[in-house]
Amino acid sequence: MICNILFDLDGTLTDPKEGITKCIQEALSKLGRPVPSSDELEWCIGPGLYGSFAKLLDCLDPKLIQQAIDLYRVRFTQKGIFENYVYPDIIDALDKLKKLSLRLFIVTSKPTVFAKQIVVNHHLDEFFDNIYGSELDGEKSDKGELISFVLRAESLTDNQTLMVGDREHDIIGAKNNGIYAGGVLYGYGTKKELTQAGADYLFAKPMDIVTFQKEKD
Repeated sequence: MICNILFDLDGTLTDPKEGITKCIQEALSKLGRPVPSSDELEWCIGPGLYGSFAKLLDCLDPKLIQQAIDLYRVRFTQKGIFENYVYPDIIDALDKLKKLSLRLFIVTSKPTVFAKQIVVNHHLDEFFDNIYGSELDGEKSDKGELISFVLRAESLTDNQTLMVGDREHDIIGAKNNGIYAGGVLYGYGTKKELTQAGADYLFAKPMDIVTFQKEKD
């Protein structure tokens, strides 16, 4: 029986494409680097910024990567944090899951300070027991590390906990911690990516998570 659901934020609860890609584009532009299109940057939605900028800059220089992150965050704190929207039916699905007496948590690679602002801005905070993200210095940006931290902090039982996300790192992080992994197909990860990562379940739309939970009960 699933009693706890850990939700990724970007690409699972909200679509952050506009904010994330515009902030990356501005950072690259200010560094004098080539600027990919918004669609070409979709792969950056989900993983931590450090790894994404390391690939985009094709370097491992921590100072340059941090400079890019700092430039990204200047725009993100001013504009990007508001350039996202809640996926259709998410609020209805969360409401129904909460009424099933499930404990719901947000577990995102995005820094906690930003995640909380986004969740409150969209009035999603009422559905969640707690919001967990990374630190601004990059600590706990690895999804597996963060899930492990949440399981301990909230005393969650692994065989009663499901991680729901749209990218492979959500699935891999869940499997590495011995909990169930569910992939959503309406986000930025493909069915192939999620399946190869080891997803136990796939959800085509938010309400499928509710149907799944009712069937498990």
